[in-house]
Amino acid sequence: MPDGSETPDLRMRMLADGAAMPTLALGVWQVPDGPECEHAVRWALELGYRHIDTAQAYGNEASVGRALRDSGVPREEVFLTTKFYPGHSDAATEAEGSLRRLGVDQLDLYIVHWPQEGPTWAWPGMEEAHRRGHARSIGVSNFSVEELEQVSAVATIPPVVDQVQFSPFEYRRALLEECAERAIALEAYSPLGTGRHLSDPIVTDIAGRLGRTPAQVLIRWCLQRGTIVIPKSTHRERIAENGAVYDFALPDSDMTALDGLDRTGGTDHAREQKWW
Repeated sequence: MPDGSETPDLRMRMLADGAAMPTLALGVWQVPDGPECEHAVRWALELGYRHIDTAQAYGNEASVGRALRDSGVPREEVFLTTKFYPGHSDAATEAEGSLRRLGVDQLDLYIVHWPQEGPTWAWPGMEEAHRRGHARSIGVSNFSVEELEQVSAVATIPPVVDQVQFSPFEYRRALLEECAERAIALEAYSPLGTGRHLSDPIVTDIAGRLGRTPAQVLIRWCLQRGTIVIPKSTHRERIAENGAVYDFALPDSDMTALDGLDRTGGTDHAREQKWW
């Protein structure tokens, strides 16, 4: 477990393909295209975030791109993730559309958003996006261990990331362990349960004892479990609080207590039920 000191090793994750990925990102799921999204992204960059996570399905890539340009932060300092919407037919073609909307020349990470119509059909297009230089790294989202195995069996370029719902309440231990075995970084989305987890008595007790917010406790748990983590907020003060997670550590006893909140049975699945 990390010792809690503020080190580059904790702030960055080296992916299997050699890319360095910041372990904390601002997520913009359900943030409308326009000023609300632009403000959130610009605030995050002002506050030191260097990883922004969006998706074609979110409909806000253009806002993310505008905020990145307006921020004054050099493009090469920001890790930019977007996701292929598998309702479309070709991941390589759709990557070009994302580049235009974002106003950038390359994606740092391009992810298959979910395994609609099976986990393997989109992968050749993902590899083509990589070969064209449109995506430096490629990965998946909402893939179970079985689906990762199927992709790995056909891949020339294996996925380096699996982005899944993950928190103490969704502690997918078997999936996390399998990703580690395959040198796939697990990324945690919805670490706060879209706010549902913030009022849990165990979480609030730990936060009170440590002088931290419940959100900080949940985000820090993800980091200490070895994941990249993507909290979402559109409020500047909360974006700032969510980023202040590198100057403390959860003791083993609190990690164990949080582990006990799991409702998945340590599953190797990415979702309890599909939405696609």
